[in-house]
Amino acid sequence: MIMKNTSENKAHGPLDGIKVVEFAGIGPGPFCGMLLADMGAEVSLLERAGGTFASQLFGGGRKAVANRGKKSICLDLKHPDSKALVFKLIKEADVLIEGFRPGVMERLGFGPDDCLRENPRLIYGRMTGWGQSGPLAPRSGHDANYAAIAGVLDTGRRHAGAPWAPPTLVGDMGGGGLMLAWGIACALLDVQRSGQGQVIDAAMCEGAAVLAHGLFNLEALGEWNGHCAIDSSAPFYDVYQCADGLWISVCPLEPQFYVTFIERLGLTNDLDFAGKQYDTTRWPTMKARLTAIFKAEARAHWDALFADTDDCVWPVLSMKEAQSHPHNLAREAFVDIAGVQQPAPAPRLSRTPGTIQSPPPLLGEHTRERLASLGLTGDEIARLLEIGAVREVVAPPC
Repeated sequence: MIMKNTSENKAHGPLDGIKVVEFAGIGPGPFCGMLLADMGAEVSLLERAGGTFASQLFGGGRKAVANRGKKSICLDLKHPDSKALVFKLIKEADVLIEGFRPGVMERLGFGPDDCLRENPRLIYGRMTGWGQSGPLAPRSGHDANYAAIAGVLDTGRRHAGAPWAPPTLVGDMGGGGLMLAWGIACALLDVQRSGQGQVIDAAMCEGAAVLAHGLFNLEALGEWNGHCAIDSSAPFYDVYQCADGLWISVCPLEPQFYVTFIERLGLTNDLDFAGKQYDTTRWPTMKARLTAIFKAEARAHWDALFADTDDCVWPVLSMKEAQSHPHNLAREAFVDIAGVQQPAPAPRLSRTPGTIQSPPPLLGEHTRERLASLGLTGDEIARLLEIGAVREVVAPPC
């Protein structure tokens, strides 16, 4: 069953006690903050009135999954009284996350030199597409652009066709947010030994290239020539449409799996398939034959036929179907948080597992709470609200 979780859970994850200040942004920065919050970190999300483009895009409030487990503080970063509050948060923080273009944080007065002067142990995480230096550093871009310059997008051609851009997975999330979280984890270990913070320059284009290290390895060995076994050129590593319009993934890459795969299809003695797995001259014929074979029956037929094998044939599920698949149900891989179904924290730690501490916050929901935790009195908070340095912009629950 899909787990229900609508109330706050006490953090017991490996990052319990770690304090993070996240300057609200889009894509990989919020994703990185979510990963840290899932593992127990206390993430203070600094948001401006009206929210960010990302929060507006995803409906904001409880629907902004990347903000789960965080505490929202709404403020005006350019107001002098607000700046003093931000530095108070930074002084007690372990980590800072920002995803602006190079130079923006410096112009706001929160550059790494300023922040590390206030807190020498601070880990200052910078998330950009191109990095903090180089000719492209000041330029705009999106996930597919970063993967393109990294040499990764070109590897995603289907059957030698146009490059295919997987939605935000390679640059933004994998090469961006995940790499920044990895850098932060490493820096948290280092600061325990050295007592010194540092700046992390996480560039999505470089992270995307690291994710594709195996493909660069194949190219260096002369084995990436447009007929690679894992680029969809091979008939035994592809997806095929079924009679009902749904799709099946077919990946019997290893010879022993291929043998039982063609056996299930009744092709053991077929001259197009028997002993021809890595004969690339036969691949177009084999692919055409498999296309016709899988098109003849509905996806459920093929799912049942291969269900008890190691032939690596599995249905291509929609996001909604994935939530009710028996394997995902057994592992409770998806959870329901405030009415929004979403992936559960990963990976799973045996002794200090991650948890979703609370639903995504409403804009400014924790402004008063976090200011009080900094030692401000009720009168002081009221004055800051009155002069517009901070705001409580709690919208009605969605």
